[in-house]
Formats: sequence, structure tokens, C-alpha cells
Amino acid sequence: LLFGGVALVPAVVHFLLAAVPPVRGALPLLALQRARFQRRTATAAVAGVVASLALSVALTVMVSSFRSGVTNWLDVILPADIYARSAANAAATDQAWLPASFATQAAAVPGVQRVQAMRVRSLALAPGQPGVTLIVQPLANPVMGLSMVAPPLPATAGETAVYVSEAMVSLYGAAPGTLIELPMGEQRVQARVLGVWRDYARQFGAITMDDALYRRITGDTRINDLAVWLQPGADATAVQAALRALLPDPAMLDFASSADLRKISLRIFDRSFAVTYYLQAVAIAIGLIGIAASLSAQVLARRKEFGLLAHLGLTRSQVVAVVAGEGAAWVAAGTLVGLALGLAISMVLVFVVNPQSFHWTMDIVLPAGRLAALCAAVMAAGTATAALSARSAAGRSAVLSVKEDW
Repeated sequence: LLFGGVALVPAVVHFLLAAVPPVRGALPLLALQRARFQRRTATAAVAGVVASLALSVALTVMVSSFRSGVTNWLDVILPADIYARSAANAAATDQAWLPASFATQAAAVPGVQRVQAMRVRSLALAPGQPGVTLIVQPLANPVMGLSMVAPPLPATAGETAVYVSEAMVSLYGAAPGTLIELPMGEQRVQARVLGVWRDYARQFGAITMDDALYRRITGDTRINDLAVWLQPGADATAVQAALRALLPDPAMLDFASSADLRKISLRIFDRSFAVTYYLQAVAIAIGLIGIAASLSAQVLARRKEFGLLAHLGLTRSQVVAVVAGEGAAWVAAGTLVGLALGLAISMVLVFVVNPQSFHWTMDIVLPAGRLAALCAAVMAAGTATAALSARSAAGRSAVLSVKEDW
């Protein structure tokens, strides 16, 4: 894609300049005519800008799409006001758990409107593979509690129905309608997959099952997590203290509000991708260095041309303006090609690389404001670089170089 985009620069320069109406001023005419007839020189001049801008645009679109997907996912999976957990991770859920009666007791605490209990445990589906997280919760309407990729299949009476994350489809082939075998203690249960949901927290797969079905199969009534909806005006701190008082060891429960969980998750995300902004700056800087090196070499080769223009009456600033106009035409073409290439590469990142590497999908998001600012900055910096490159060769030495031909 990058190689093809760089090769298209002369054609784009020709297309852009062909649309420019005839001009009457001497300086614009000189800049446009040379940009037209030397358009293949633009390939060497703006190749770095095309590549760096394309990669910067691709990273910007990918990160924006990922962040938007995570934000929407958090809105779906965090509907309650407070969340309580008895275990720090899924591996410790069989050592730190709560009795089934705790959910009923918690619902009776003053200030609590509703409680939803969840059982979280790890299942080993395949030897040598990391454990898959099993999430047991009420699933009267799975679309309300899960970020579904597509509408689920209808349930069939008598079947064990489960809903899986996207990683399960990639790693285990658990597409909707297929059967998967779940190790439930001493028995292995055949379950039918009814739907797929997005899960950006568990890269190795997760399965969701209705709590009543799970208890009927296993007889396990333990719970690990608790989602608590508060009554209007209730004091969250007082409710947390009352819930801890229901247990023999108050330290068994860790609490977090949905706002805190969302803030922590997005802060971790932003910290993880902060390096991409530095990579974009480095890429753009490398592209501008390429423009400076290429145009400086061209300007040195054109000293006699600049000297002749000076003998014809052009001042140093006017010669610099001509070179800046040529550079602006070439950089504009490079910016358009880089933007188009970046959007194409972002599609590869979002729809190919992410599902292959991390086993999850997301919707494409195009941050128009950031992309426009990025292109404008590259355009302005490229034009300024061209002008600065011309200043050193448009002085008195250029005038004297004309004597070499006399």
C-alpha cells in the first residue's frame, strides 16, 4: 500500500494542478508550471511525508475506533451503581466466594434497590491453553447485559444455552449454533452457542450462562461478584459499610463504582496507547526531514536558475516564494495520498490485524477533526520546510553562479 501510494504521487500532482485555473501573476505561474512539468520530482520529495502521514492517520483511526469501542462496551456491561467482588482474579474464585444467601441479605440493606449476583470461575477447555472465564448470571434477556455482536439465536427447550465472547469463536470455533463441551467438575456438559458478545477484558475467551441453569447442572450456589443498584439519594459509602457488616470478615469484599471502573479502564487504555502519539510525531518529523533533504538537493542544483531569475528582477523573497509554491503543490498531493493510504491501512488494522491478534472486533470511527488538524499541520510544515530549504540557495551566491556560463 505504501509503495503504491508513493508511486501515485505524480499522477495526483497532475490531477490537482490540472484543475487549477490559469493564473496571471508571474510568481504563481512560475511555481505552478514547474510543479506541472517536474511533477515526477515530487515522488522523491514527498515520499517520506506520504509514508509518515499514512501511518499516522492509520494509528489515529485505529486508536479512536478502539477507544470508542471500549467506551461503548463499558456503558453496556456496567449498568449498576456499585460492584462488589470477593476475589481479585478468576483463578482465586474457588478460594474466595460468598454464600448464595448473601444476595438476598444484600437486597434488604437500606438504600439498595436491586441486586444481581454472579458466579465467576475458570474452565480448562483444552490442554495447554489458558483457562476460559465462565460468567454465571441471570440471562432472561442476554442482549441487555451483554454487548452482543449480532442478535442471538432463539433458545431451544431442553438445551444448555451459552453465549460466548469473540475470542471463543477465534480460538475454539464456537460460532453461533455450534456445540461446545464444558468441563463442570466430574461431568462434561454439551452446550449450544446462541450468540457472540464483545469482551475487551478477557483475551483468551469468556462464556456466559444463566445462573438457574448452572445451579441445576452443578448444584453450585456460590457467588463471587455482586452488582448493586442504589435507590435515588442513597449514600454509597453507607451501603458499602452495611454490606461488609453482613460478612464475618469485612475485608472479603472489594467495592468499586461504575464511574470509577470506567475511569480506571479508560485511563489504562490511554496510558497503553500514549506511545502512539510519540510515534506519530517521530514519523512526521522523519517525513519533513526527507522533504528538507530532497528540496535542498534540488535547490542547490538550481542555483543558476535562481541567479537568472534574480538578474530578471526577482528578489530573494520572491524566489523563495516560488520554491515554497512548488513545495506546497507537491506536499498537498502527498497529503491527499497519505490521507487516503492511512484510511486504507486503518481498515486493515481494525478489520484484520485486531481480530487476528487479539480476537475482538470494533466499529470503525473516523475522527474528522483530528485528521483534518493532522493534515493541515503536515501541509503547513512541509511548505515551511520547502521555503527554508530555498533561502540558502537564493542569495548572492546564486547570482554569481550565472557568471560560470559567460
